[in-house]
Amino acid sequence: MSKWIYNFGFGKADGSAKMRDILGGKGANLAEMNKLGLSVPPGFTLATNVCEYYYKNSKSYPAELNNEVSNSIKNIEKNLGYNFGGKKDFPLLVSVRSGSRASMPCMMDTVLNLGLNDDTVESLAKASNDLRFAYDSYRRFIQMYSDIVLGVPHEDFEEILEEEKLANNFILDTDLEQKNMRNLVERYKQLVFDKTQKHFPQDPIEQLWGAISAVFDSWKNQRAITYRKLNDIPEEWGTAVNVQSMVFGNMGNDCCTGVAFTRNPSSGESEIYGEFLINAQGEDVVAGIRTPQPLSKKNNFHGEAKVATLEELMPNLYNELIAVFKKLESHYLDMQDVEFTIQKNKLWILQTRSGKRTTSAAIKIAVDMVKE
Repeated sequence: MSKWIYNFGFGKADGSAKMRDILGGKGANLAEMNKLGLSVPPGFTLATNVCEYYYKNSKSYPAELNNEVSNSIKNIEKNLGYNFGGKKDFPLLVSVRSGSRASMPCMMDTVLNLGLNDDTVESLAKASNDLRFAYDSYRRFIQMYSDIVLGVPHEDFEEILEEEKLANNFILDTDLEQKNMRNLVERYKQLVFDKTQKHFPQDPIEQLWGAISAVFDSWKNQRAITYRKLNDIPEEWGTAVNVQSMVFGNMGNDCCTGVAFTRNPSSGESEIYGEFLINAQGEDVVAGIRTPQPLSKKNNFHGEAKVATLEELMPNLYNELIAVFKKLESHYLDMQDVEFTIQKNKLWILQTRSGKRTTSAAIKIAVDMVKE
């Protein structure tokens, strides 16, 4: 009997780094980091054989998969004490991400904050004591889910967001207040109805399966097909899907999200190299809507302008991040490209993979690592 799902979290994992063919690169490394004892949000991986089944069977799923997904969600709920779709306490929210065995950055789709609806957003506001954060997360989810799963263009939501900022003389998204976030949620839901003639889905289970199918569908979107052709990646490899509990970099000024290389990918120097954003979620760093801040004082990318770094703002967490980098390098024996989130002064590692680098950097890193 085929094994479709591999769970990870709480220091345990069904898989390992050696299982890229089955778990994809992201899923394999999430499993491996759990075994290394790093703080990784718990979740589960739908293996690449599910993708193979999906396309061979008219985009349907194995009969037993529904129960396996339900059991994996229950396992996360039990260990975290959260409830997926629950109307009391802190609701369990998840991200749904692709993960092929070959790195394909930005080629396939991702959904964050899944599980929010008109009830759970209120639970999240109460549990976090932050209504603005809850509705900020909800409007992000509506926009992302509607774009990827329902086919409502991303630009239509951005137009509404800009209208809201202009109407209130705001420049940045972070300037928006809780009443603005509430208003955006209502306008976003109305846009979805106008475009699809259906209300935005409120059932978290329906949301989850919609997102899983969208990620599998994105394996054969045009940009992914083109990327595979350019990089000689076989179509039959398929993609895994990673469902992972959310951690939040947008809960206030003691939260952030960032990306980093464990060494300088341009020069090969042994130094932390990356950027972060305070009070933000992962897509904000790459979306260009705000200017990211450098991680270290040494690599202040903004020239002579004085910009606060993570090293200065959160020195203890910066040092913890450095220790994680050293642990990952010594384990993988290679420079790593890492995504992380800090939620209320707690560091979470979301992803690691071998980092892309220039040819000269590759030579320096190889020589340095032999010496080390």
